This record gives sequence, structure tokens and C-alpha cells, in this order.
Amino acid sequence: MAGTLQFDLVSPERRLASVAATEVQIPGADGDLTAMEGHAPTITTLRPGILRAVGASGVKAFVVTGGFAEITAAGVSVLAERAVPLEEANAALFESLTAEAREAAAAIEDKDVGDKLVADMAALRAATGL
Repeated sequence: MAGTLQFDLVSPERRLASVAATEVQIPGADGDLTAMEGHAPTITTLRPGILRAVGASGVKAFVVTGGFAEITAAGVSVLAERAVPLEEANAALFESLTAEAREAAAAIEDKDVGDKLVADMAALRAATGL
């Protein structure tokens, strides 16, 4: 049986999780990754996506818009720009997130980066089925 690692997720608004997990699936900026006990120390930035922590009590899923994850052999700490439990996500939330992404895109001089922000938000919404 797989060992466990400590998973902690916080956002500026609140602490969302502090649980033992067998694996944590992370939407990294350079690609998705899965952290398990014994993982090599890593720090990665997050892209908008769904973060999942798998443990004895099942899967806890969260919508994240960005932030950082620190992975060690014994744990994963995520500092999210914004995070919401997947069961609390709704169409109104995604309308708000998309509007924020469009505003941020308009303020960025690099059109490709701005377009990617909006595309990432659309992909996140599609992944949740909302």
C-alpha cells in the first residue's frame, strides 16, 4: 500500500485542506504532475486547473487559478492565488474568473500571454463541465 504525505492548501481567503494523502495531482505551469510519498523536492508554479488530493477518505478536488506548490518527500504545500472546492464551483464563479482573466489580459502588453490567460480559464471551465 502506498505511503501518505501531508497535503496543505491555503488561499488568501482561507485554509482549504490539511489532510493525509496518498497522492496529490497538481496542474503545474509546465504540465500536470503527481506527487507521492518520497517525491523529489520541487517547487512549481500552478496554472488554472483542478488540483486533487487522494486519501483514505476519497478524493478532494479544488479549482485553482494559480499559485505555487512546494513538494517534499513528506508533503505538499500549495499556496493558491484563488482556490475553491470543486463542489462549490458554479457558472457564476467561472463568469467572474473569466472576466478577471480578460481584464488581466487587456493590461498585459504581450497579446499571446493575455490570450493564454483567457484560454486557460475557458479550459478550466470546460474541465469542470460548468
